[in-house]
Amino acid sequence: MRSWNGWGEEGHEDALGEAARAFLLQMLGPGTPSRDATLADALATVPASRLPAGTLFDTGPELRLRRARGQSFPDWIALRFGRIGPVADGVALPTTHEEAAAALAGAQRLGATVIPYGGGTSVVGHLQVPASDRPVVNISLECMNHLLDLDETSLLARFGAGTPGPQVEAQLAQRGFLLGHFPQSYEYSTIGGWVAARSSGQQSLRYGRIEQLFAAGRLATPRGELRVGGHPASSTGPDLRECVLGSEGRIGLLSEATLRIRPLPEREDFHAVFFPTWDLGVDAVRLMVQQDIPLSMLRLSNPVETETQLTLAGHEKTIAWLKRYLRLRGSGIKPVMLMIGFTGLNRDVLRSRREALAVAKQCRGVHAGKVMGKAWSSKRFHGPYMRNALWRAGYAADSAETAVNWPQAGAAMQAIEEAACQALQGEGERVHAFTHLSHVYRQGCSIYSTFVFRAAPSYEENHARWVKLKRAVSDAIVASGGTISHQHGVGIDHAPYLEAEKGRLGMDLIRAVAREFDAQGMMNPGKLFV
Repeated sequence: MRSWNGWGEEGHEDALGEAARAFLLQMLGPGTPSRDATLADALATVPASRLPAGTLFDTGPELRLRRARGQSFPDWIALRFGRIGPVADGVALPTTHEEAAAALAGAQRLGATVIPYGGGTSVVGHLQVPASDRPVVNISLECMNHLLDLDETSLLARFGAGTPGPQVEAQLAQRGFLLGHFPQSYEYSTIGGWVAARSSGQQSLRYGRIEQLFAAGRLATPRGELRVGGHPASSTGPDLRECVLGSEGRIGLLSEATLRIRPLPEREDFHAVFFPTWDLGVDAVRLMVQQDIPLSMLRLSNPVETETQLTLAGHEKTIAWLKRYLRLRGSGIKPVMLMIGFTGLNRDVLRSRREALAVAKQCRGVHAGKVMGKAWSSKRFHGPYMRNALWRAGYAADSAETAVNWPQAGAAMQAIEEAACQALQGEGERVHAFTHLSHVYRQGCSIYSTFVFRAAPSYEENHARWVKLKRAVSDAIVASGGTISHQHGVGIDHAPYLEAEKGRLGMDLIRAVAREFDAQGMMNPGKLFV
C-alpha cells in the first residue's frame, strides 16, 4: 500500500549514509527530526461527511484522507504533522468513462465541488481541498488504468486516464511498443495528470513532451461529453486539445487519452561526460541540440549539484577517484556532469554517440563511459525517496523549475540560487541550492533547482520558511523572464505568478474557457487561477 504521508510504499526505508550526513552537517548545521503524526492521529481530525446517504460516493474516513493531499511542500508538512486541513466529503472510484460522467452528474445534483484525483503526485497544490460551505468530492480515476485500444498501423494507444507510468509501459511492451514519458514521478503519476499539468519526461528530447504525445482525449464536463483531437493534423481553427492540456481539472474530467507511441528501441545507453566549467557544459548541450544530433536526453548538473548528488548517493570513493582523474585530464576541481541518453537502433546509437562526444570534446569534455550512466538509469526515479530520508534526518527539501532562452540561462540559474540562499538568512538559517538543466531545446533550456534546508520543529515554522523561500525563488524566476513552471503545472502555488506570463487579457481568456464548461465553478476551484 502507498505511504499515506510520504513517497513510495509503506515500509520502504531510505537512509542517509555517513558521508551524506557529514555533508549536510557542514552545509546546513545539525538537523533535528520531528515526531511524525500517526495515521490514527490524522484520522482523528477527519470530520464526518456532509453527504446524504445513498450517493455514488464512498465516505470512509481513510479513503478520503489518503486523497486529500499531494506532494507539494505544504502538503508534505500537513501530512507529517497531522494538520491535514479540509478533506473531501466523499470519493468516487469510476472504472469507465460512463461511470466518471455519472459521478460528475451526481456531484452536480449535490451542488458539490469536484477535485479530480489521479496518482496524487502534484507538487504545486493541485489536490488541496478548499474550505467551503458546499460539499466537496474527489473523483479519482485511479481505477481507469487499462490499455483500451491499440492501433499498430497508426501507432496510437488509447488508455484510461488513471493509468500510471509503469502500467502504461508494461501494457505497451507486451505488444512491442512504448510511450517514453518518464517524469521523476513516473512510478505513480498518471496519464490524466500528465496532460492536465503539461508534464515533461526525462527523455522528452526523443519522445516529446506530453503535448506532442497527446493525440486525442475524451472528457466528462459539467456541460456534457467533449472529444478533442484524433486527426494527424488539422487547420480547422484553434486546436481544442489545447483547452485540455494544462487545464488542471478546471473544465472537466479527462477520462481517456489517445497517445502517440513508438516501437521499443533496439538499444539504450546513458553516458557521463564531465566539463571543467558550467559555461563549457552549457555550450556543449546547446550545440548538440542545435546540430540536431538524435539523442534521447541531455541533463547537465552544475558543480554544486554534481558533488551533492554523488555525495548523497554515498559515492565518496567515486568522487575522490573522479576528481583525481579529471584533474589529470585538465577538467578542474569543480567539474559539471552531463548525462547523455542514446536511444534507438544500434547503428543510430553508435552514430549519435560519436557525434555527441565529438562536440563534448570540442568543449573540453571528458568522457567517463557508461558506468555512471548505468547507475543513474537504475535510480532515475529515486529522487523523491531521498526526501523521506532527509526528513527523517531533520532536513526539508523543495524544488523550482523554469525555462528560458539560451542567453538568459546562466543569469537565471544564478538569480534563482542566490534568491534561495538569501531567503532564510533573516532567521539565521542556510539553504543549500543546486541546479541542473533537465531539458534542452534549440531555443533554450529548462532550469531545475533543488533547495535543502533544516526542518523546523513545528508546522507553522516550516510553512513560514517555505513561504519565504517560494516567494523569493518565484520572484527571481519572473524577474529573469522565465516561465513560472516548465513541467510541474500551476496549481495553487504558482497561480499568483501566472498573469506575469499570460498577461491580463490572456488570463481573461483562460477564465472564459473555464466558465463556458463550468458556469457554477464546481471544478477544482482555486487551481490555475482564482
